[in-house]
Amino acid sequence: MGFDFYILMQLGIVVFAVVSLLVWDRRYGKNHGTDVPGGFEKTDEINLDPNNGKKYRVYYNPKTGERFYHEE
Repeated sequence: MGFDFYILMQLGIVVFAVVSLLVWDRRYGKNHGTDVPGGFEKTDEINLDPNNGKKYRVYYNPKTGERFYHEE
């Protein structure tokens, strides 16, 4: 009983950590998109994603300080 309990507990901790990271990480699915949200201003900054080679224009919201990355 003890051995199975510790394996399940460790698995639960890992699953919790991964889910927490996806919820906590604001970049995951939120700051990239096709439509620029209202209140964001275009900047001259462009980032090149080294994983896929795509260019992303940076938009900035001066009220909240948030940045939004729009695929060029």
